[in-house]
Amino acid sequence: MKQSEDNLIVHKSKQFALRVIKLYRYLCEDKKEYVLSKQLLRSGTSIGANVKEAIRGQSKQDFGAKMNIALKEASESEYWIELLGESEYLSNAEKDSILTDCRELLKILTSIVKSTFNSK
Repeated sequence: MKQSEDNLIVHKSKQFALRVIKLYRYLCEDKKEYVLSKQLLRSGTSIGANVKEAIRGQSKQDFGAKMNIALKEASESEYWIELLGESEYLSNAEKDSILTDCRELLKILTSIVKSTFNSK
């Protein structure tokens, strides 16, 4: 896997983390919501951190394990975003916008994990 910033999953996971940070600020400052947004902040920023760790992995197994953790964090982020939308802290447009990015990460990470563990 490429170690540079032109790596798709590195770039997209970092951009997602930045969106999550901005969303966290908005939810805390404008909506006075602190619990769900903190959960999203943790899981949403963890995706990219685990991707970066995976790229520096010591083995294929290490790489796959870290990417799998990133996948789980993306899935958790999807859950928090859905809750924020359904509890009306986010408008449908706000929820759909960030959910689209999250689901794109889920697809990419799923593909990486499958190809890592299914290749010989």
